[in-house]
Amino acid sequence: MDYKRLLLWVLVLFSITGCSPAVEENVPAVFDGTRAYEDVAYQVALGPRIPGTEGHEAIRSWLAEELHTAGWQVDVQVGDYQGQAIYNLIAKREGVDADAPWIILGAHYDTRIHADQDSKDKLAPVPGANDGASGVAVLLELARVLPEDLDKNVWLVFFDAEDNGRIDDWEWIIGSKLFAESLTSAPDAVVIVDMIGDADQNIYIEKNSTPSLVTEIWDTAAALGVETFIDEPKYAMLDDHTPFLAKEIRAVDIIDFDYIYWHTTEDTLDKVSAQSLENVGKVLLAWLQASSSP
Repeated sequence: MDYKRLLLWVLVLFSITGCSPAVEENVPAVFDGTRAYEDVAYQVALGPRIPGTEGHEAIRSWLAEELHTAGWQVDVQVGDYQGQAIYNLIAKREGVDADAPWIILGAHYDTRIHADQDSKDKLAPVPGANDGASGVAVLLELARVLPEDLDKNVWLVFFDAEDNGRIDDWEWIIGSKLFAESLTSAPDAVVIVDMIGDADQNIYIEKNSTPSLVTEIWDTAAALGVETFIDEPKYAMLDDHTPFLAKEIRAVDIIDFDYIYWHTTEDTLDKVSAQSLENVGKVLLAWLQASSSP
């Protein structure tokens, strides 16, 4: 068969009939749980992401590169805690309407120095597949799929130094405190995602979270049929939403604290599920795209 002649006839047919190859338009954004899972795997492969370590420096560089590739501007907020540099990464999109609702999505990227809940090796570092990497992975995938014409001003903030409270002289939530204290105006809502990759996912309502914001997000989950968002309160957490609540900013902590591998050496990749990551990601994507302002 003369393929060149066949191609010519196809082109002639299109020109005569006015037809053209189908082009997909207005394709809805879809959160890819598999790609998010790969982001968890990459972070775990970097080793411990403890402030001051090579893994910590590597994840900062990787995050900035991934966010730039996805079209986000990345600012780095630098602080100091007892002589240790603390780095928050803040991703923004240029050209967003300044009057649009301002939403902050946050997750911590550091990991715990010691696995003090471990039954065998309490001085080993925590791998942080779920406690650290899962929240980061959800934010990264959202960075890739959030529509550019979204009617909200979204910041993605990757907090440092969240997870080392009760070790030596470290405190909890250092990075988010630094960030919240630096705000000169208040966002409309802050959503924290932490420890949401557990394969046996059960996300109860965190008791300190702002009720109106909880209702919006849990109602979105129910509408999507995501049953792992459980409409019952269970835990009251000190987490990265706490500094915002202290400033009377609406904030919610999306966290699955029913995780038996918390702060142990068993917080590894095999405990994380792509479906669990997708559950949270698609709920937040739908909530952000809702026509009503948060």
